Amino acid sequence: MKILRALAVGLALTAACMPAQAQVLDLSKTSCKDFLGGGKDGIIIIWSWLYGYYADQDADPIIDFSKVTAKGQALAEACQKTPDKDIISVAEPIYEK
Repeated sequence: MKILRALAVGLALTAACMPAQAQVLDLSKTSCKDFLGGGKDGIIIIWSWLYGYYADQDADPIIDFSKVTAKGQALAEACQKTPDKDIISVAEPIYEK
């Protein structure tokens, strides 16, 4: 749980450094094209958030960075093929595995 809290604090600090209009992001309305155009830091934040969002709530508080990266890369590849779809629609089959 401490790791998840640390990640949340890190994400909050990162969000605080972003422009005000970017502090709320509805991923169900964000296209893959926008996601891929968000820059490296934005992509990594969303990868990490999705990994936690789809994680089993009863799982141990462990972050497997190789899984975060693998699922994130799979998401980026899928988004490149379907740039007009929203991120959540593309992410569900990848992250729920």
